[in-house]
Amino acid sequence: MSLIEPRTLKGFRDYLPETMIPRERLMETARRVYRSFGYLPIDTPALEYEEILTGKGGEESDKQLYRFEDHGGRRVALRFDLTVPLARFVAQHHNDLGLPFKRYHIGTVWRGENTQRGRYREFVQCDFDTIGSTSVAVDVETGLVIHELLRAIGFERFEIRINDRRMLNGVLERAGLADRAVPVLRALDKLDKIGPQKVAEEMAATAGATAAQAHDILSLADARGSNRDILERMQPLVAGTARGEAGLTSLMQILSAMQAAGVPESRLRLDLSIARGLDYYTGTIYETVLGDLPGIGSVCSGGRYDDLASLYTKDKLPGIGASLGLDRLLAAMEELKLIDGRRVSAPLFLAYFDEARLNDYQTLAMRLRSAGIGVEFYPEAKKLGAQLKYADRRGFRHALIIGENEWQAGKGQLKNLAQQSTTEVPLGEGLVEALAKAIGQAS
Repeated sequence: MSLIEPRTLKGFRDYLPETMIPRERLMETARRVYRSFGYLPIDTPALEYEEILTGKGGEESDKQLYRFEDHGGRRVALRFDLTVPLARFVAQHHNDLGLPFKRYHIGTVWRGENTQRGRYREFVQCDFDTIGSTSVAVDVETGLVIHELLRAIGFERFEIRINDRRMLNGVLERAGLADRAVPVLRALDKLDKIGPQKVAEEMAATAGATAAQAHDILSLADARGSNRDILERMQPLVAGTARGEAGLTSLMQILSAMQAAGVPESRLRLDLSIARGLDYYTGTIYETVLGDLPGIGSVCSGGRYDDLASLYTKDKLPGIGASLGLDRLLAAMEELKLIDGRRVSAPLFLAYFDEARLNDYQTLAMRLRSAGIGVEFYPEAKKLGAQLKYADRRGFRHALIIGENEWQAGKGQLKNLAQQSTTEVPLGEGLVEALAKAIGQAS
């Protein structure tokens, strides 16, 4: 029988340990930040009934769905995001959950779209959402979570871009395009990707916008100046439209509250060009761009969707949330050389000298693990040089070396592999403290 060529599908990828370790670290950071704001974990199936997912994100999302008929003859589809399954989940369980309900969900999603830098057809989203409140305080908190999340990951130069769908709809209402808002906003959301000329052409083709109407909308999206300047410029453009004025007031409150909570104005930008491509957004929308790598796109996006759950229940279940684009952020971190490429999940390497001392080595390793110090014990009693070469290649910074003389003397050798220096440590009382100090200083 001929061998099958090992290969991955286009748009999909394998994750080697040097990539998976920082990936898991990002997930752990996201969980820690979400929990600090009181969000609770949930999970939903990867597969949903096709009718649950279709028509929720728009025509583009429907085209990108992986859907098929299962063995039972049911029409099913892989989830394309975590928000639509959340709407179904809350509609199904809200009587047991209680409202408002704050959840986070870290899971894999699938979209059959063209691949691009930092974007694959299978990727992980790290979502957080609040369901059951229309208070602007929740919109503010969403922005604060995004800010704390990026800081916790280690970024200082980033920009949270904010807009409001209601304000855009107010402008469209005054322009006579209110009944064609969805195709206009879909086109506007592509501004960074295809440029103003192509956007104007798409607005004309899909929404029947005149050249003058497209020009006015695009000039609005290109508004420059301070957040206050842009807000003042918007006031006469939405005056007399209930949704437009509500969106403008909300943005004023959000920007003011976020700055009062400690977010510097340099990290907040009112950007009238962002519309978010998914149809279900109804109010505040967020996108987050890295200052050192803006070209990679938004790494944390979301917004308010007050009507999505109404597709599944007559109960009013407004929601707002955002999603950390884990794989896109990892691609950015790789490009910025913020990932060191080490393939270690424990900070200490324990060399193995004497097979007769196996019990002693394993007892010591378990003692250190119980004290909170991760240890990888080499499984074969090879020459020390070969073991240290393995440890160095994996990226270990510290190796504990204990031969027969060290066992007899009750003192081991702690080798710093990066500095090629060695210090003596006690094997009895004081070992944990000595290792914790050395490892902590190097991390």
